[in-house]
Amino acid sequence: MWTYYPELLERPVPRYTSFPTAAEFKDDIGAADADLALRGATGDISLYLHIPFCEKICWYCGCNTGAANKSQRLSNYLDSLHREIAIAGVRLNSSVAVRRVAFGGGSPNAISPIDFLRLADALTLHMPLANPDWSIELDPRTLTPEWGQVLGAIGTRYASLGVQTFDPALQAAIGRIQPDADLARAVELLRTHGITSLNFDLMYGLPGQTLAQLEATLERTVELGADRIALFGYAHVPNLLPRQRRIDASRLPGQAERFQMAEFGYNLLTKAGYVPVGFDHFARPTDPMARAVRRGTLRRNFQGFTDDQSEVLVGLGASAIGCFPELLVQNEKNAGRYRMLLSQDRLPAAHGVRRSRDDQRRGAVIEALLCHGTASLDADLATETAARLAPFVERGLARLEGDTLTIAPQGLPYARTIAALFDPYRQDSARRFSSAV
Repeated sequence: MWTYYPELLERPVPRYTSFPTAAEFKDDIGAADADLALRGATGDISLYLHIPFCEKICWYCGCNTGAANKSQRLSNYLDSLHREIAIAGVRLNSSVAVRRVAFGGGSPNAISPIDFLRLADALTLHMPLANPDWSIELDPRTLTPEWGQVLGAIGTRYASLGVQTFDPALQAAIGRIQPDADLARAVELLRTHGITSLNFDLMYGLPGQTLAQLEATLERTVELGADRIALFGYAHVPNLLPRQRRIDASRLPGQAERFQMAEFGYNLLTKAGYVPVGFDHFARPTDPMARAVRRGTLRRNFQGFTDDQSEVLVGLGASAIGCFPELLVQNEKNAGRYRMLLSQDRLPAAHGVRRSRDDQRRGAVIEALLCHGTASLDADLATETAARLAPFVERGLARLEGDTLTIAPQGLPYARTIAALFDPYRQDSARRFSSAV
């Protein structure tokens, strides 16, 4: 179904969970900007809470996380997070309603179930919750029965499990030993306690990975009944993530093999009845994500594809990113400095970028292409990108009819590359991003 054009995929591009991307964040954004943005928020908003700890650190991981091996460090961090919840909540005006709350990491279940419940209580006390949807990322290796009880008690419906692969040899190659029995037990626990939308994070492009190994992982995922599947291509950037140096780069599949794996996964999952969300995400037809695809309401934010319609996402916790119409703002990444700022009753915002009208215009085009496969271009953008679009149009990967640009079905694996044509920060940038496929 897909044709491989290596010359069109040789340039690494961002995943575009925001625009501008985090690569453009500067240090001239701080507490005053975050304060103004919080006070100006209106209507429905969402919250994201970052727990930057894991019981075990996987070699491939690009998250801001550290080992949860010192109880005092976790306790100090949680004290600061409670303080941030309080000082951020008081800045929200009476028209605000929190409709979604997401916990990510790291692994939120690196903290105790009781500490998690205390965070939920703090949100109830300090934030204008309006019967929100709760979601959480989880490490199935350390998911205890107590976690199921706590998640059920607060009404959590959405959960995401870090799976990556079911193959023991590949698990050893990326530093994530995770028996099948642990995953099956986690699925049963979460279903028993009310999780109705369960996501599996999977990877292709792992060292020594074969199509047969990928097929076995995908079939086991379908068998376990995942409602959503994110099938990511592994991004090997050891210059940015020193922990990845433990992975044998000589065994990584090449670009052509990665392309074949992406196509194989797409075909297997769509034949199994999943609705494609972009080219590397999938959802069961009854899942809210699939409904958003059909209705044309799919969105993209720092958590990836979403059916969340809010224009405001408030990030809480070290390194958490908040999104506002005219501002992207990131908290201090270093947990020690994060705690220090909050000990002074200061919002811990430390980086970000102001979104100009041009940024917002281009961001809307990029989001529309990735979420819906089509976007309307104004005359300036059409003229600016015509020459760069030509190789994709000539190969039948995209169509430009009037002011409407459409990515053809065979152009799906080129979607991020096409979207990047509208990103002026990328045109002359040498920054390193992940492979387009």
